[in-house]
Amino acid sequence: MSARENPSILQRVGDVGVYVLVRVAICIIQSLPREWCERRARKWSDILANRIKIRRQVVRENLRLAFPEKTEKECREIACGMWEHLLLMIVEIAHAERVIRTTTWRRHLKIHNMPQFIRTLWLDRPKIIVSGHCGNFELAAFLFGLFGFRVYSVARELDNPLLDNFITRFRESRGQRILPKKGSAPDVSAVLVDNGIIGLLGDQYAGQKGCWVDFFSRPASVHKAIGIFSLTSNAPLLVCSATRRNRLFEFDLRLEGVADPQQQHPATVNAQALSQWFTTLLEQAIRRAPQQYWWVHHRWRGEPPKARVKPPAHMISQ
Repeated sequence: MSARENPSILQRVGDVGVYVLVRVAICIIQSLPREWCERRARKWSDILANRIKIRRQVVRENLRLAFPEKTEKECREIACGMWEHLLLMIVEIAHAERVIRTTTWRRHLKIHNMPQFIRTLWLDRPKIIVSGHCGNFELAAFLFGLFGFRVYSVARELDNPLLDNFITRFRESRGQRILPKKGSAPDVSAVLVDNGIIGLLGDQYAGQKGCWVDFFSRPASVHKAIGIFSLTSNAPLLVCSATRRNRLFEFDLRLEGVADPQQQHPATVNAQALSQWFTTLLEQAIRRAPQQYWWVHHRWRGEPPKARVKPPAHMISQ
């Protein structure tokens, strides 16, 4: 039995304390004017990036690998912009249910490639939506539910069950449904068989046994299940991004591309080609707004395993 299923008394007390602090913080954010929160986010981002130095070394190393052509000053600006973006994400999530409704979403959202977007989502077939840790992906999933599309998103459960329940309630408040990442394959297959929509993040490290692709000109591991799900269920794969334009709740929801196995899209040759295709599109979205990507993750780890070379036939016979 895992620690999450059978926590100690000390861990339970810690979980309750963290949960209360988060709920109080959310209540305070909801009570403050959004414009004030926006101004403060710009000031606090400098503190997080340059004074508290949260994961500063990881962020700097990631930016150095992704943008070798940029100066140190430019990388620091991107890092500071990333923290501002993360703070603004919290504000937007806290206020989302009050601000974005079926009657107001047009004030906040510009949808690019809308005809193809809607046409593909209305197909009487399974669909898979892939995004990454860029822009406000949480708000994008919230919007799909608001538009009436039931998306089943795969997400890792938080270690704190109280926080996990709280965040899940927000995610599911407009129709989205959350599938736990661990052991979700049967649930995903059931949704696809029922011609449902699966939502996945395609930029998570998948370990040495993952599918190795080129990401910012460096090898990175992604989950091969994304391509396998699409190819085995004959599901169109939609790559999406939701990036902030200038202010809070001003977004570009963009369909970066669609790969449909039925139309023999070049990317659907195999899972490797499909993984590289959506990774390249996500990279293009990140390059448009690098300050809105989560550079705090260890995205590049290790190298792809070397192919085993078979010994010559005469050596095998010996």
